[in-house]
Amino acid sequence: GGSGAGKSTLLREIILLQQPAAGSIRVFGQEVVGLSDDDALPLRRRWGVMFERGALFSSLTVAENVGMVLHEHTDLPERLVREIAAVKVALTGLPPDAGPKYPSELSGGMRKRASLARALALDPELLFLDEPTAGLDPLSASGIDELVRSLRDGLGLTIMMVTHDLDLMWRAADRVAVLGKGRIVGIGSMTEL
Repeated sequence: GGSGAGKSTLLREIILLQQPAAGSIRVFGQEVVGLSDDDALPLRRRWGVMFERGALFSSLTVAENVGMVLHEHTDLPERLVREIAAVKVALTGLPPDAGPKYPSELSGGMRKRASLARALALDPELLFLDEPTAGLDPLSASGIDELVRSLRDGLGLTIMMVTHDLDLMWRAADRVAVLGKGRIVGIGSMTEL
């Protein structure tokens, strides 16, 4: 859908950052509308989210941003947290020297990849991507397209992506829902739509 169609609002409602005005949302077979934060926590541990602008903590390095999720949700020793963070950073195609850098020291495409590394920290079953190619030049956007496909295929991830990037949808989407004025106006493959 275009700007204002409700894509990001729907994503925020699915990941429990915003309550919908009406309706029902089921994730992993569980109704999420009205869940308390305590009841939502086990669900949140099963998914990762890459926000449009990255939402990286500027005062933490890339490795610390990824490790923060592990510190928050596991009792892993610091050495293992550092090792897992390095693996997740590498998995997203960032060079090894990206880990000790701060978000402000990275290009837009590298920040997207760092945010994706953090979203992958807990080995999610479901990955939410909010406008993964927004603001990127065509070459960087193409790299993100390839990365999304390789993660989907290599890790067997289910990915829900909010995007208006038709190239990305043609390359990576199995099923598409088109939104208009806050409603679904079509569902199917890109070819069907």
